[in-house]
This record gives sequence, C-alpha cells and structure tokens, in this order.
Amino acid sequence: SVYMPNIIKQGQIVEDNWQVWRDSDSLPDSAHVIVPLALWQAQRDALLAKGPVALFLASDESPKALSDDDLEKAAFIAVDFPKFMDGRGFSYARELREQRHYQGEIRAIGDFMRDQLFYMQRCGFSSYALPSEELEAALASFNDFTESYQPSIDQPRPLFRRRA
Repeated sequence: SVYMPNIIKQGQIVEDNWQVWRDSDSLPDSAHVIVPLALWQAQRDALLAKGPVALFLASDESPKALSDDDLEKAAFIAVDFPKFMDGRGFSYARELREQRHYQGEIRAIGDFMRDQLFYMQRCGFSSYALPSEELEAALASFNDFTESYQPSIDQPRPLFRRRA
C-alpha cells in the first residue's frame, strides 16, 4: 500500500494521497501528483489523461502565468515555499483569490512553518502539507489570534466595520 501522509485541510487533519512531483522533464506514471508549472504547460493533456493532476507555482512563478483554463482543469493549485523567509507565496494566494476569483483549493507545500499558518489562511490558503508529526500542534496555531484588524480573504471586513 502507498504511504498516505496527513495534511491539514479546511481546519482538519485528513489523509491525503497527493504526491509532489518535482521533475519538470518527465511524466509521472500515475495521477494525484502536484507537478511543476513548466511540466503542466508542456504536457497538460498527457498529464490530465492519467487522472486528476494539480500544479504548483515556484516562488518566482506568478499566478499571472495561469490561464483561466488552467485554473479550471487543475485539481488544485499549490504554492511552493523554497524557504520560509520567502513571502511571495502569500501574495500568490491573495492574487488567485482576489484577482482571479479562484474558488478551489490552494495548498502550501515546501518549507514553511506552523507559525505562518494563521497568515496563510488569511491570504487564501486552504490546505497545508506540513511534516505529519507537527499536525496536531499546527492545528492549534490557527487559533493564535482571535481577531485581526486588517481585512483579508478569510474575513473581508476590517475590525472596525465588524464592531460597528
């Protein structure tokens, strides 16, 4: 049986059968893979013929590279964090939600920390592929703050409007 890692998705720990495929030149032999943007753009039809496929954006690949058709056909969009100091992925999630009106799953993959989850959710992320042993503790970090002043994807009204 294939090892099924757990992820956090919509505020719960769930089993997940998606694998990240980091090779831009060769096709994976099965579905349920999250492939690099370059492979998606070069081999989209061949990938989709295998079944559900998602794509990931590297930290230097903006959602502007995605067509509406891409957003429709990909199972979901992942954003790869190469190192936790790189904040561009936060902007990509916001851009997908606010400018592209993307309603699907946006998954964080790569090197990010549970301290960032609260802000990731505010920017529009809906699932998080963290190392499995951290998941229980990570789930608690969504409650790090009870109120946020600024408007965001998960709470469009700023605090002063909610208090009025």
